[in-house]
Amino acid sequence: MMSGPQERDIGIVVVEPVDRQEPDRNSVTGKRGLSRTAVVALCVGGAVVLLGAGALIYYLFFQPEYDIVPCEDVNLSYPYTMVDTEQRLCYDEDGVEITAPSESDEYYGQDAQYTGVGASYHDNLDGTVTDMSTGLMWEQSPPSDTVSFDGAADYCTDLDLGGYDDWRVPSLKALFSISLFETGWPFIDEDYFTLVDVREEKSQQYWSDQFYNAGTTHGGQDSAFGVNHGTGHIKAYPDGSDGGDIAWKYCRCVRGNGDYGVNDFTLDPSASTVSDASTNIMWTSTDSGATGLDWSDALSHCSSLSHGGYDDWRLPNVKELHSIVDYSGVYPAIDTSLFEVSDPTALCLYYWTSTSAYMSPTDTVMYYAWYVAFGYAVDDNGDDTHGAGAVRFDTKYAGGPSAEEEENVYNYVRCCRDMDTTV
Repeated sequence: MMSGPQERDIGIVVVEPVDRQEPDRNSVTGKRGLSRTAVVALCVGGAVVLLGAGALIYYLFFQPEYDIVPCEDVNLSYPYTMVDTEQRLCYDEDGVEITAPSESDEYYGQDAQYTGVGASYHDNLDGTVTDMSTGLMWEQSPPSDTVSFDGAADYCTDLDLGGYDDWRVPSLKALFSISLFETGWPFIDEDYFTLVDVREEKSQQYWSDQFYNAGTTHGGQDSAFGVNHGTGHIKAYPDGSDGGDIAWKYCRCVRGNGDYGVNDFTLDPSASTVSDASTNIMWTSTDSGATGLDWSDALSHCSSLSHGGYDDWRLPNVKELHSIVDYSGVYPAIDTSLFEVSDPTALCLYYWTSTSAYMSPTDTVMYYAWYVAFGYAVDDNGDDTHGAGAVRFDTKYAGGPSAEEEENVYNYVRCCRDMDTTV
């Protein structure tokens, strides 16, 4: 989401040291929302709810000089705020860092050229972290032991942390909200979140509560989705509900804002657009057509598009495109009563994003770009290994460096833009 916030009956008491010198990240990227401050409480309907006892104790005991921002003076964003990827640099198809292209240049319209609402984390000093941009409170340090899909639910239900006992396994869209694409490997802000100390970064796989309803993976096994904070991917893992293999993953619990990740779509048939009031993003209801595009052409397709009376379309970043995935069990994994899919029977319905990627910590050239699989996410044998709704990356052009599976260069495109709002 790139536009301004709406006023809601929710506010935040922000307690910020007057003399605190923070880097002005907005001057570099424009990608931060509220500044990272010492937040004492959240106001809901005029009632004050403490976000963390640690913050209050710090305030009472140390009593530094503070400015108080009243609840009525603070606006939050939308129910499903799109937290920016934080990707700051531009790249060509060979992964070479380039100066931000102008509108007439090749590679114009990539992720780093659009600024959104950044995560605004607060360490509550009690083992929890609150994201002021989403209203979600997170467990800061996950347990070091892996658990099954069912075990994750049991763990979060039993968790008593920070004075709260209403923890839950995060939805997939909530869990993806804390993914950070500024550098990657790991894809999470380690200034605020602790990762389990494992040797292999690919093992930083965390359960969501999302069962894979549209099929099976790994040779026909019932599965559930998770986010890999080491590699950035979303994929489905066997959950053992069919008596088959059980994948053992990590778990990080969440609480608050149960509506996060819930869309509020409205179709405008005359304009062939779909507006999401929850994210403040408008989408083309049609895609780019049955002929796939490479990454450079995908960028150009959206940046030059005139559609529905608008000409400010862009190729969505990876978080934006993931926001419209439908995990209810429909196939393709999108609401086809709203969004047209040019070839709904195709095995692979991969859609490009504007966000670049690299293969590993030992291969850091941004040869790749992220895509979202609205169809099955298959291996080299055509078997659904990752699940419809998976998020992965591939090389940006034909003959580019090989990714983990068979090269998928010519993919589909669905464009987006910020909705027009009056605040």
